[in-house]
Amino acid sequence: MFAVMAAPVNNPEHGFCRDCLALQHSQTRRCDRCGSPRLVRHAELYRLRIAHIDCDAFYAAIEKRDNPALKDRPVIVGGGRRGVVSTACYIARIQGVRSAMPMFKALELCPEAVVVPPNMEKYVGVGREVRALMQALTPQVEPLSIDEAFLDLAGTERLHGMPPALVLARFAQTVEKELGITVSAGLSYCKFLAKIASDFRKPRGFSVIGEAEAPSFLAAQPVTMIWGVGKALAATLERDGIRMIAQLQRMERGDLMRRYGVMGDRLYRLSRGEDDRPVDPDGDAKSVSAETTFDTDIAALAELVPVLRGLSEKVSARLKRSGIAGRTVVLKLKTQDFKLRTRNRQLGDPTRLADRIFQTGLDLLRREADGTKFRLLGIGVSDLSDDEKADPPDLVDVQSRKRALAESAMDTLRDKFGRKAVETGYTFGKGRAANPPEPLEE
Repeated sequence: MFAVMAAPVNNPEHGFCRDCLALQHSQTRRCDRCGSPRLVRHAELYRLRIAHIDCDAFYAAIEKRDNPALKDRPVIVGGGRRGVVSTACYIARIQGVRSAMPMFKALELCPEAVVVPPNMEKYVGVGREVRALMQALTPQVEPLSIDEAFLDLAGTERLHGMPPALVLARFAQTVEKELGITVSAGLSYCKFLAKIASDFRKPRGFSVIGEAEAPSFLAAQPVTMIWGVGKALAATLERDGIRMIAQLQRMERGDLMRRYGVMGDRLYRLSRGEDDRPVDPDGDAKSVSAETTFDTDIAALAELVPVLRGLSEKVSARLKRSGIAGRTVVLKLKTQDFKLRTRNRQLGDPTRLADRIFQTGLDLLRREADGTKFRLLGIGVSDLSDDEKADPPDLVDVQSRKRALAESAMDTLRDKFGRKAVETGYTFGKGRAANPPEPLEE
């Protein structure tokens, strides 16, 4: 059956059934074969090749899979009342719960929710299983996070005996049957619109945006739908009277670039559906970071320092495992009223050393420790590169070489006897404060 599908023999506007994959022969509302209403139809259905796949409420879906008693209950995955929501199932989302929301607020909105502590080791394992199934479709897989990726399915019809649209539908079935979770898929001619399409009709969604309809579709959307338009830029555009993408489509590239610099060129292109970025399976991570939310707000520098040191060591360990280094150190703080502060400093050379990350972060932290109470502290590095040129000898700080050698010796002991086998004076005896639960990683 699938061999026949290699060339789309039916009218693409008749499409196929997502449940039994049968090609349709009319515009009926239900499948000709199985009666399912889950049909996919589109004029460009068999010509589109770029896909975005996103697992539905990933962490919560895994917890429900592993505990059937949670199936029909609202589930929130995250820290305790002082933490934040990592993800929420769709039952909880209906009541207003969202990722990154403070836990106390989420429980005010959904007091009957079951709160489950994150189990990152389990989630990473399932994420790898999903990734393996993606890579069985095509080697052109560009991961964006643990639970989503872009795929370029061009040239895979002969391999699979069916066009990419059907390959995606079969993939979604496979994930659901073999892994017990669901995914949503977006199909288009470019990454920008494939990502937008995957957000429609979640969970278990399958949406298509074609090239012919792209300008008119985008014209009706708010500017915040454009990749890269965050709160700050959206506010700037709002002040300039620009709210809808249709307004950007009527503007000249030069005018947009004079107003918004390099971002102006992106606004011009994406507002018109122009996105030539390839799916890059070797795409590099943009940053590596670690953060933790405190059980009680902390203002004292002496209490923040051991936490900063512990997080710096975690970031350093990840950099070393990955063979990369970062040139910019970024400090992240969240005040007790949930206002976010980020401070960064660019180094002369890339680093992967915990001591250098910590010392730079400490200098930034001292400037912020003015009596303000903080509920969250994070540290990370960006501007990543390979570690070949990381941490050259410092002719000014002659002690840096000794500290680097000491850190190397500590790494060796930790690799052999565990992370707590040896500690610095900053963290020794500080307990959980210096060794918070495994934080989120970018």
